[in-house]
Amino acid sequence: MQRDAAAATTVEATAPRGSPIAVEAFIFDMDGTMIDSMPWHAKAWVEFTRRRGMAIDVPDLMARTTGRNGTECIRELLQREVEQAEADALTREKEDIYRELFGPAFTEVAGFRAFAAQASTRGYKLAVGTAGDIHNVAFAMSRLGMEPEPLTIVRGDEGLPGKPQPAIFLEAARRIGAAPERCIVFEDAPFGIEAARRAGMHAVAVCSTHSAQELAGPHVLAAVRDYHELMNTDFLERIHVAIA
Repeated sequence: MQRDAAAATTVEATAPRGSPIAVEAFIFDMDGTMIDSMPWHAKAWVEFTRRRGMAIDVPDLMARTTGRNGTECIRELLQREVEQAEADALTREKEDIYRELFGPAFTEVAGFRAFAAQASTRGYKLAVGTAGDIHNVAFAMSRLGMEPEPLTIVRGDEGLPGKPQPAIFLEAARRIGAAPERCIVFEDAPFGIEAARRAGMHAVAVCSTHSAQELAGPHVLAAVRDYHELMNTDFLERIHVAIA
């Protein structure tokens, strides 16, 4: 899970025929996209499995679970069907460990709040589509202190399938009244990039934990290390707000 600083690149945000993309909304994944949390999720899995005497391949587990909801993650870890009550209890334990570890080191992905504020000022609707649960969302949002706050946050514990299924992103667009083709998803993980494609949305790859090559796709408008880099390329000037 190494940060690939050299691989970050940007491309002009234009439609196939060169006309500007009309955009209504930005939908942000949370972990690894808004907050720099993925190394701490990995550490939490190590501690969680250590307590159970389990040996795991952490990069493999992260590749199989990043973007999935808590129940899906537990089933991937245990490689068996798990009753919902057991999955909920195990998910709570793992996420408690994660928050304990990440809390003292909490940080956003560089430039996120500034970029989100600029986007809101320009008239874009902001939403969050995350596989995280209500406790992790509250943890992140209370520390970020976003101004303004997102119009909606769709979580992984609301009964929707996790990524790469598109349900979380489609529900976020539905709640804010945005057409999927006029949404840009910001994602740090391959499952999330694929979920955006299945939702019929554009995407920006945030290379906080994966390389630009791992997050590539025909719908990906840019691949950047962080939001400072995105702002430095005048990304917001290369698209325009759609008129409803």
